[in-house]
Amino acid sequence: MILTPIARDELGPALDRFAAGLSDPQARSLFAEIRPTSPDRAEDVEARKHQLAAVDFARCCGVPVHPHGAECRFNWDGIALDPSTEAYVLLHEVAHFMLAPPERRGLVDFGLGPGPDTIDREAAERAATVALLEREADESMASLAGILWEARLGQPALASFLDQNWLEGGDRAPAHFPAVARRLRERGLLALDPHGMIGDRSGDARFG
Repeated sequence: MILTPIARDELGPALDRFAAGLSDPQARSLFAEIRPTSPDRAEDVEARKHQLAAVDFARCCGVPVHPHGAECRFNWDGIALDPSTEAYVLLHEVAHFMLAPPERRGLVDFGLGPGPDTIDREAAERAATVALLEREADESMASLAGILWEARLGQPALASFLDQNWLEGGDRAPAHFPAVARRLRERGLLALDPHGMIGDRSGDARFG
């Protein structure tokens, strides 16, 4: 949810200011992957295509996914992902899986507490084991990793960049981006190319 909505005619200048504040070359390169993508969420057939690509990427990363049609009260129930959520949510949850130590992978919502789409919020709260500051750091890394994977899959990464409030904070915002990117690089997540892992799915009959 965008904390401070940005009018469409103000978006370009806001992105220019953000880019100008990035002094780190790698951060500039990563932002250059995100910026050309769409600021609007995909819909209908396109959204379904993105969702299936995200599910394929999850499986390529070794993340279990429930069968389509399974009843899920959590994005991650300690066993597998809910495949019915939007592509950007799936990619975000894949990042959480890859960031989580083994002991948290068996917990509802990775022990981070309920997410925006969690249905059984009380159960997710009871399963939470992560302190607030660590939770915020994990969320930042999962957010940026998911956004970058969206960009590499040709999905509307800029929509997630805006929705997840990476422009929030004015002149201070560009400082947060490279710090999170460095932590992702240390974990090896920046090197992942989901498009290369799952191949070109544009001809898949399921997308029609």
